[in-house]
This record gives sequence, C-alpha cells and structure tokens, in this order.
Amino acid sequence: MIKIPAYDPKPEYVLLKDEIDAAIQGVLDSGRFIMGPEVTRFEENVAAYLGVKHTVGLNSGTDAIVIGLQALGVGAGDEVITTAFSFFATAEAISHLDAVPIFVDIDPVTFNIDVSKIEDKITERTKAIIPVHLYGHAADMDVITDLAQRYGLWILEDVAQAFGGKWKGKKLGAIGEIGALSFFPTKNLGAYGDGGMLVTENDDYARMAKMLRTHGAQKKYYNQIVGYNTRLDALQAAILNVKLNYLDHSNTLRRKAAERYSQMLAGVDGVTIPREASGAYHVYHQFTLRIRDGKRDQVQAKLAERGIGSMVYYPVPMHRLPVYQDLGWQIPQAELAAAEVLSVPLWPLIDEETQREVVSALEEAVR
Repeated sequence: MIKIPAYDPKPEYVLLKDEIDAAIQGVLDSGRFIMGPEVTRFEENVAAYLGVKHTVGLNSGTDAIVIGLQALGVGAGDEVITTAFSFFATAEAISHLDAVPIFVDIDPVTFNIDVSKIEDKITERTKAIIPVHLYGHAADMDVITDLAQRYGLWILEDVAQAFGGKWKGKKLGAIGEIGALSFFPTKNLGAYGDGGMLVTENDDYARMAKMLRTHGAQKKYYNQIVGYNTRLDALQAAILNVKLNYLDHSNTLRRKAAERYSQMLAGVDGVTIPREASGAYHVYHQFTLRIRDGKRDQVQAKLAERGIGSMVYYPVPMHRLPVYQDLGWQIPQAELAAAEVLSVPLWPLIDEETQREVVSALEEAVR
C-alpha cells in the first residue's frame, strides 16, 4: 500500500474547495460547456499572466505542440530539433506532421537540451527548435534564441512542465514564437482532466491555431482547411481560472519543498540532487534525483516496500523508443539519465514531516 504518493492533489483541492465548487456549479448553471465565457476569461487571464497577446485554449499540451508547429508552417520532410529526453508527445507532435524529429543530447545537470550540441544538427531542412523546460527547469533560452535568429529558425517552447517558470526574468512560453502549455492534473497548473493552451504574440499564428482547433473553420460550417476538434472544456477553464490566482504561491511552495529536500539529502552517498542553473527560475514540477551505481530500480522498489511512491520520468529516451529506435541514434547522456532518474514525492503542500519520512527511506534504500 502506498501511503505517500508521488503526487497528491487532494490538499490543494481541500484548500480551494469552496472556490472550485462554486466555479464548477457556475458552469453547470450556465449550460455553456464547450468554449464560452469561462474559456475566454481563462485565455485572457493567461495572456495577462504571461504578458502575451494571444492564447488559444486546447484539449491538451500535445495538441498545442501539433497545432503550434502547423501554424508555423512545419510540414512533411522538415526537420525539427528537440531534446532526446522528454515525454513522447514532444517528438510525436513532430511526426504527426510528417516532419522529422532531430534529437540532441542533454545537459547532465539540468536534464534539458545541451545547447552546445544544437548547431551541429542544423541543416537546410531545419525549420524549428523545440526546447523542453523539463521538470520545471528552463532551458538556456539565450543560446537557443541566438541560434534561431542566426539560422532563421522558429522556436516552439514546450512548457508542459514549467508553467510559471522563468529564464532571466522572462516567463517561459513567452520567449519563442509559440509556447505550448499543458494542464494535465499533475502539472503546476493542473485541471481535473485534460487541457492545454497555445500562446503567441503573432496574429497569424493565433488565427491559424483558432481555425485548427475547430475543424479548420473561422465561421461555423464554413471550413477552410482540414483541422481538428480540440477545445478546452468550460468546466476545466473554470477550475483553472480559480487555480491560476494561486499559481505563483503554489510554485513558491514547490521551491521551498525542493530546498528542504536538497538540505536533507546533502551528502547522501549515491544520490545526486537537482541544481538550479544561473538564470533559471525552477518551478519543480518534479524533484528528480539521479540514483548512481545502477541502483535506481532497486531503490524505487525499496521505497515502494516502505509505502512511498516515486516515478521514473523517463525510463526510455525518445530515440530508443520502438517508434524511433531503427534510426540508430546514440545519445549517451540521455541514455544514462534514463537509467538513473527518480522523481520523489512533491506537491505544493507537502509537509516537512512527510519529506523527512521520504528521505529516511531513501537513505536506507541506497545503502
């Protein structure tokens, strides 16, 4: 029996119960369940939070990447550079458009794309770069932006795990041409179901994204292009409108919990704790350790025996997944990370006593 889950959404709901319940009831009373004023209000609120001109509510973060790439004009045969170490959706979105994902190794400290290795991957067919701000930590957007400007490339930021994070004071998602957000329940701003959003300063990209989300039509029943059915539900938007008001505080609590973990785990043999790079404002979607000496799986099993949940994000780097493994890529740091990473319990309202119990079990497990 797991007594300490890897993520526990209940404390936040209990804290915000009255506001969330009222928001849900308001949608039920309105009878407006698809799009409507709650979605519009949420889009406006996110635009104000990020300081961007346009926001387009969608069904998922995956759809935000697919539609974002399509709005940029990425298509068959184009190459899109991205990290080898992320959730499959990042590369899957590229492949959905018959474009080609070009995988780059990672920085072993931040787990993000190694920006020193990007330029060697740029060819005449390269159209875009997708940096993933993994685990809540910003990729080095200075180098990525410079490369994009020099080679005439687009940047689509995958901000699924880092909403509220920053790079040198700039909100993630508002740096590249397009930002893709996810509101999956475990995310820093999590809905109670699926949800996502595309954000951009560009009028044309926003117009295309809005058409694509509703079957390729600007006016109902007058379809101009082949699109999708990917709209943010009003119920989810209402919930997210409440939770957005507390996002910065929630991220601050995540950072404090991460600091406590770092202090408790300092000096524990066989464990490498995450570090925040200069310029990044880490929002700790996950607190991800490296368990060295080939012990990760046995440590995870021992934690489970003590009733403590943990997660491996991700056990297989994308270039080693069955769908891409025939490409024959060798990407050593991503492969090593996949064998060592372990994310321990973290949520905004996790208490110090619970963290001490996790650390005690971890210290015993790595001996």
